[in-house]
Amino acid sequence: MSITAAMVKELRDKTVAGMMDCKKALAETGGDMEAAVDWLRAKGIAKADKKSSRTAAEGLIAVASEGNSAVVVEVNSETDFVARNEAFQDLARSVATVALGTDGSVETLGEASMPSTGKSVNDSIKDAVAHIGENMNLRRSAKLTVDNGVVSTYVHNAVADGLGKLGVLVAVKSDGKTEVLSTIARQVAMHIAATNPLALTSNDVDATVADRERSVFIEQARESGKPENIIEKMVEGRMRKFFEEVALMSQAFVMNPDQSVAEAVKAAEAEAGAPIEIAGFVRFQLGEGIDKEESDFAAEVAAAAKG
Repeated sequence: MSITAAMVKELRDKTVAGMMDCKKALAETGGDMEAAVDWLRAKGIAKADKKSSRTAAEGLIAVASEGNSAVVVEVNSETDFVARNEAFQDLARSVATVALGTDGSVETLGEASMPSTGKSVNDSIKDAVAHIGENMNLRRSAKLTVDNGVVSTYVHNAVADGLGKLGVLVAVKSDGKTEVLSTIARQVAMHIAATNPLALTSNDVDATVADRERSVFIEQARESGKPENIIEKMVEGRMRKFFEEVALMSQAFVMNPDQSVAEAVKAAEAEAGAPIEIAGFVRFQLGEGIDKEESDFAAEVAAAAKG
């Protein structure tokens, strides 16, 4: 039976085994797909078989910078134990480095070539799944670039250089002194790590989020039994407070709570010798938004004991 490229690809997608291994498995089994899977498993090649269905909510956030650009990526694994593995850390760091040469989107990054393997990032991760033995994936990535200024990176509680569970990028536009811009940008990045703002300014807060908060405030105000005109004023006051708390530039600066972030940036302009604009930020916290599977450890041990 003729072994086609489509058959090899299908087997590779099922097992994450190498292309030549898949071709050989199909040849050995006369093109029978399920038998080829079993052949690979018997040879210990299809280590990633069925791993892709398992939740990967651990892993690492990796950052990298070059010139006036910086990137942050999230590469997930199933367990924190694997995230502490040097091979996995090298993988995450390499993915971030590759991201610097892309537009920053996870789609483009996944197809970009990994110099260390000669394969795409996605295929390199699949190979790592087979090697390390856990499900892994490239979940997301982002890139910030400025024409003039700096893009600062910050990793909170870094486990290695540029690697941790929470990473932040801050883009600063300015013609001022680079060292001053780098200092204020890093301080703002640390602030963002601590406060997790929803947007840069109040005007940037998602309208759906703001409307939901307004609805809650209206219901709370009506509980007071006050007239509608008073309720309207109460709600507007609470919305101002809400925007102040969730918009970066109006938040109290963690380095000096007597100042807002906007005031701290303004104060840095004198030393920088030029106006400073916070052009944007990105904050990635490992696993945020992923529904983690809760396991019963005792039950797992009991099941294992039964064989």
